[in-house]
Amino acid sequence: MSDNKLSVKEKIGYGMGDAASNIIFQTVMTFLAFFYTDIFGISAAAVGTLFLSVRLLDAITDPLMGSLADRTQTRWGKYRPYLLWLCVPYALICVLTFTTPDFSESGKLIYAFITYGLLMVMYTAINIPYCALGGVLTNDADERISIQSYRFALATIAGILVMALTLPLVEYFGNGDKALGYQITMIVMSIVGIALFLICFATTKERVASPVREDTFLKADIKMLFRNDQWLVIALVTFVVMFAVIIRATVSLYYVNYVLEREDLATVFVTVGMVGMLGGTLTTKFVTDRFCKIKVYRVVTLLIAIICTGFYFLPPGMVIAAFLLHFVLGFLQQMTTPIVWVMMTDTVDYGELKTGTRLTAFTFSGSLFVLKLGMSVAGAVAGWILAFYGYQGGQEQTSESLDGINLLFTLVPALGSLVAFFLVGFYRLNRKKMQQIQQQLTAKKGEVSA
Repeated sequence: MSDNKLSVKEKIGYGMGDAASNIIFQTVMTFLAFFYTDIFGISAAAVGTLFLSVRLLDAITDPLMGSLADRTQTRWGKYRPYLLWLCVPYALICVLTFTTPDFSESGKLIYAFITYGLLMVMYTAINIPYCALGGVLTNDADERISIQSYRFALATIAGILVMALTLPLVEYFGNGDKALGYQITMIVMSIVGIALFLICFATTKERVASPVREDTFLKADIKMLFRNDQWLVIALVTFVVMFAVIIRATVSLYYVNYVLEREDLATVFVTVGMVGMLGGTLTTKFVTDRFCKIKVYRVVTLLIAIICTGFYFLPPGMVIAAFLLHFVLGFLQQMTTPIVWVMMTDTVDYGELKTGTRLTAFTFSGSLFVLKLGMSVAGAVAGWILAFYGYQGGQEQTSESLDGINLLFTLVPALGSLVAFFLVGFYRLNRKKMQQIQQQLTAKKGEVSA
């Protein structure tokens, strides 16, 4: 088999890494805000501030981790070892984040700041190398799309299991004590996550080599990254898309519990969205093989904006229609996800050609920072808007608070998708352009070897 072509086993193995991450990512994205307000007893406004303030730490840790990973040299490669080294600490912090010690109100907030902050640091430390690994498995453009499709298919399957099992497991393990139920559920999920990270480590191989970098000039890396105009485009797209996605995910439980008034269907509702996402992931490769990935991305983001806007006007009693629209939005949303990660990978090659230096992990660290910034701003905005509209955790909601939930679930994500549609128009790395870049990079490496 050519080094550019990967076996199905390796693609599945790589995808297991994101399945491991997604067990936590989906739990945090969907359940953590609700856990903090309705289980741990922190106010919605404080949760919003918590989500945003922790991101200040990422401004330091993300570039440092990317720079460190690019300079790592081991017998296992640059990026794979971090999956082995950090999977257990990452799992431990996940459990602590969903643990509820009996502290005072201020003590609870401090505990949440510390554990959530550590969780994001560990997410950075294991996910930047993982994302960078996808850029060095192969330099074949079609294989990269295939890798990302496998990755997000497996991540989505993990997400479906999380959506389907979290609340039932909380009830089963807690037996009426939801705080205990969440803690034991996260222990189980974290053990599974460790196993999946180890499978990813054992089944993948780094093939796209880059020169050994012994300098430690982080400032130079930052300058080179910001010279990469195509990365800047995708960074902005990533921010607004994650903002839109996380806003919807954050308030999804609030929406089904209070707007639809069907708490009994909460698990089914979030699971239906994840099933739609799986269908979108499996469709991406088929569509991008036939159409330009940039055009596909723009069309899909426009459709998301239109459907989210229509969702806003849906009467609360139309539960079946809400489920159908939620499924379709999940499908469309996840169609775009593999594409944007392929775009990120392509900007690494483009940056190498433009600057003469390959910044694989550092480029992904910048992308992951922007992604998490979008998550955090979304979480903050959700908390602040809920507080502004008078939301009170665990109580009957006013018409104003219901309006706030509906706004966050529909029109705010619609606006984010419209902005992403506009921004992607500035992205130029289509299939033809990437073939030219690969040819030029190969020629340059041949000249150096000669």
